[in-house]
Amino acid sequence: MMAPDINDAFPDMQIFKNEPLSKYTNTKTGGPADLLVFPESVAQTKQLLMWANETDTALTIIGNASNLIVRDGGIRGLTLILTKMNRIQVQGDEVIADAGAALIQTTEMAYQGGLTGLEFAAGIPGSIGGAIFMNAGAYDGEISGVVSEVEVLTRDGEIKILNNHDLDFGYRHSSVQDYDDVVLSATFKLKPGNSTRIRARMDELNLLRASKQPLEYPSCGSVFKRPTGYFTGKLIHEAGLQGYTSGGAQVSMKHAGFIINIGGATATDYMNVIHHVQATVKKQFGVALETEVRIIGDEK
Repeated sequence: MMAPDINDAFPDMQIFKNEPLSKYTNTKTGGPADLLVFPESVAQTKQLLMWANETDTALTIIGNASNLIVRDGGIRGLTLILTKMNRIQVQGDEVIADAGAALIQTTEMAYQGGLTGLEFAAGIPGSIGGAIFMNAGAYDGEISGVVSEVEVLTRDGEIKILNNHDLDFGYRHSSVQDYDDVVLSATFKLKPGNSTRIRARMDELNLLRASKQPLEYPSCGSVFKRPTGYFTGKLIHEAGLQGYTSGGAQVSMKHAGFIINIGGATATDYMNVIHHVQATVKKQFGVALETEVRIIGDEK
């Protein structure tokens, strides 16, 4: 049972009740969170986690909800969105960023510090926590190649420092997924570089992204993992699925690996498109597409 006294426990925090998560997701879809809080510090995050443990309340952690689908029934219990924990510091050849900091802003801070290594992430619209969670990558770079250590909060309330090896990085995988740890911050070990070249590479990748991806529409980013030996977008294109639409969700005509919200989409529309794409590609090519996007919450 969800305890009724969260306002009494945290009188100085703003507690949103029955809050539509469509206000915060990049797809502009998703049902309500029973309780929603934006913690502003590690201490607040730990206090909220311990309250959830003590009251046997389900706890869900969200970054900036870019590579995420929240089902239309929403999320029970307590949901924390960490975007107010967004400090970024440059110290020597390291960049230290809080979990809720934008990955794009972190790459900008690295550039301003004359540090190279994060250029590949210049246009990835995720948070640091989300990037660690799924080992985000693009253009032959991955977070695993630049992270030296990560501060996490375990579900038991213990704060731990994990090094790169501890994180067991793989393709769109980290140990954070396995243990359900809460990422608090990450330290990136970079190298001094030429600022002009760093900026040029970031601009090049952002132009490439804008030319190939449907950034003008709400979406959850890349929907499917890349199957071994195949290119996901090419498979979906060759299956004749570009433009396939369910409700307001559509396989992008610009990039077949994206599902966009063309207006009024629901999470159910998104799931219908995902399932149709998976079934069609499996039938035509014998390839099972696995979702990269994180899908959470209850059915309506």
